[in-house]
Amino acid sequence: MTARRASRPGLTRRRFVSVLAAASVAPLVSHRGVAHVRTFEWSGVALGAHARLSLQHPDEEAAKSAIAACLSEVARLEAIFSLHRQDSALARLNACGRLDAAPADLRLLLAEALALAERSGGAFDPTVQPLWTLYAQYFSNPGAAPEGPPRDAIDRAVALVGWRKVEIDGATIRLCEPGMGVTLNGIAQGYITDRVGDLLRTRGFRHVLVDMGEQLALGPKWDGAAWRVGIANPTAPDRTLFELPLGNGAIATSSGYGYRFDPASRFTHILEPNTGLPARQWASVTVVTDLAATADGLSTALTVVPAERAQAVIPPNARAYLIPAGSQSGYWI
Repeated sequence: MTARRASRPGLTRRRFVSVLAAASVAPLVSHRGVAHVRTFEWSGVALGAHARLSLQHPDEEAAKSAIAACLSEVARLEAIFSLHRQDSALARLNACGRLDAAPADLRLLLAEALALAERSGGAFDPTVQPLWTLYAQYFSNPGAAPEGPPRDAIDRAVALVGWRKVEIDGATIRLCEPGMGVTLNGIAQGYITDRVGDLLRTRGFRHVLVDMGEQLALGPKWDGAAWRVGIANPTAPDRTLFELPLGNGAIATSSGYGYRFDPASRFTHILEPNTGLPARQWASVTVVTDLAATADGLSTALTVVPAERAQAVIPPNARAYLIPAGSQSGYWI
């Protein structure tokens, strides 16, 4: 697996705040006729992906205060997990190979990523960053050959990949070989989604859809109807294949269409850790489960896991919809 989304050029923290401030407020009358409820919506960007909040609540001041608190939480977590900020905790770990007094969120999420790496037999591997860097740098060169990086360069990057070479010892994280790098972009958006959900739940919100790159519902809509989450067409992401109802729980989708290194779209960002090549067996994988971080990580892992092993990777409280490469329809497991 690898970072599934890249930050967009020119997108700055200032821009993120200004987009967030443009939240809309729409009236909604309670189906019980007891209170006038409004839908408060925010849209912006988190970790390089489009993000959105929909809160249904009768108290405008409480809703706007909660949105502001969510903004602060997202900013705090981006300062830990971002690969595009040199001062982030993760960037400092990659630069030095060691991070003392690592933030608790980094240690917790990295431990979850390593556990998923073990569960998936290494299909999900948070240490694939050297491979992503290789492809990104190669195709950023004018006139790069369309067949991709030479095999020996890929092999050198693969040699730096290995989730077992990451150590978490108390508050210290160590990468055991020089040149290693960690990315949590295959699970961090789900983790941020869950943390935002926790914040809103603590404040008493029960009719919320959180979308920080992955979707999490805190209860249905105020009238009892489920939220509707669209599953994109892998070959035309602006089109929806079908919709899923979501009353509680999370949905995440992984697909190579999220980011392509080359103009011909032969090299996508979801990479097989053992071969260093793009994963090609699935057009997209969607996971439905309780937590957004679990859905996020599993959808990434299943994009790489061989088809015959996919069922063994999925925990009992999750299900997955897999669309084979070259197809626009799939099946549930």
